[in-house]
Amino acid sequence: MSVLIRRAALLGDRVTDVLVEHGVIAAVGSNLNGDEVVDGSGLVLLPGFVDLHTHLREPGREDAETIATGSAAAALGGFTAVHAMANTDPVADRAEIVERVWQRGREVGLVDVRPVGAVSKGLAGETLAELGSMARSSAAVRVFSDDGRCVHDSRLMRRALEYVKPFGGVIAQHAQDPRLADSAACAHEGEVSGRLGLAGWPAVAEDSIVARDVMLAEHTGSRLHVCHVSTGGTVEVIRWAKARGIAVTAEVTPHHLLLECDLLEGYDPIYKVNPPLRPAADVTALRAGLADGTIDAVATDHAPHAAHDKDHAFGDAAFGMLGLQTALGVVAEAMVGTGLLDWAGVADRMSVRPAAIGRVDGHTSTSGATLAVGAPANLTLVDPSGEWTVDPAAFASRGRNTPFAGRTLPASVVATVFRGRVTVSGGRIVEGASA
Repeated sequence: MSVLIRRAALLGDRVTDVLVEHGVIAAVGSNLNGDEVVDGSGLVLLPGFVDLHTHLREPGREDAETIATGSAAAALGGFTAVHAMANTDPVADRAEIVERVWQRGREVGLVDVRPVGAVSKGLAGETLAELGSMARSSAAVRVFSDDGRCVHDSRLMRRALEYVKPFGGVIAQHAQDPRLADSAACAHEGEVSGRLGLAGWPAVAEDSIVARDVMLAEHTGSRLHVCHVSTGGTVEVIRWAKARGIAVTAEVTPHHLLLECDLLEGYDPIYKVNPPLRPAADVTALRAGLADGTIDAVATDHAPHAAHDKDHAFGDAAFGMLGLQTALGVVAEAMVGTGLLDWAGVADRMSVRPAAIGRVDGHTSTSGATLAVGAPANLTLVDPSGEWTVDPAAFASRGRNTPFAGRTLPASVVATVFRGRVTVSGGRIVEGASA
């Protein structure tokens, strides 16, 4: 069955019809016809978003999230591909685990679930995980990360970079020097943390690891990806590294683009996240870095938690925030509403670049175009003026730990098309959309 998206603004610009047949864009033009018609009047058509950093919790913590609930949240947020992080139970450090995650994603069928393999066995930071077998598995893993923990041993990091180079893999680093910011660190080290008596997480704990790792990437000639950049210092290190031609990419979360560390004043654990919220100067630097391309991508770091994991004193509560269903609205407020990105820029940072970093097939045509004839039909239809109020109770995710509860955000996802199938319509999952 064909799908016709009628009179949508491609990348926020030219208004036209888009016809989808057999999972690809079959035609772009006027007066087209299709079996299922989606009205795009007043809406912006973008390529489906690709998240490089999603915690789906399965296997092991299905009380917090499952691949099914996380996939639904992703589709509702306009995503058509997500990278599921390795810190599950058991850890995704071998082929059978990543294949299980990949296969379950295919069974759900709402988004492309791409497993991320662990760098080290058990995330212990001591010996390399089975990187080669995960790469050769049916899941075809290309992104490896010990996210939640830093690969702090320089020799292990070098070996990992060397190992993934032949098959085009990338090491995604959680940059946190454990000697400068240990497991007790829970707030940006500064005036606010000092006054509140919270263990400090200094910016240099991130900056120094990123500086080391870009030099290791240059030495090995391999690819490095920096997870959830949170400091202005890291932005400068990455800018310097890119100027030298080092193969480094980076991501920033929506919450680090909008929220500041003074929100910790009330000790509300909803604002506890790793890396921590930073001061206004860092937020400004992150926005500028995303706007000028120093930071390549927006990645949600979607981290759902069961209520009993967050319902503690600030220092004892779990780190993390939800992100999949609010990402577009937060980026629209922080970047589009401020004039730092247009809708084509949003497509670049939320789809094109993350797809290239993660080696996600099926999100561009052979020429690299995203909304051209022949391109895979992974699409997101956005209402740029669709203000909405965040209601955690209405989320598809099992988690409710969003810092944006009750906040009105601009821009809403109206429809999502995954591999030529409409999976979201009118802001709701289409009945029977799962495979």
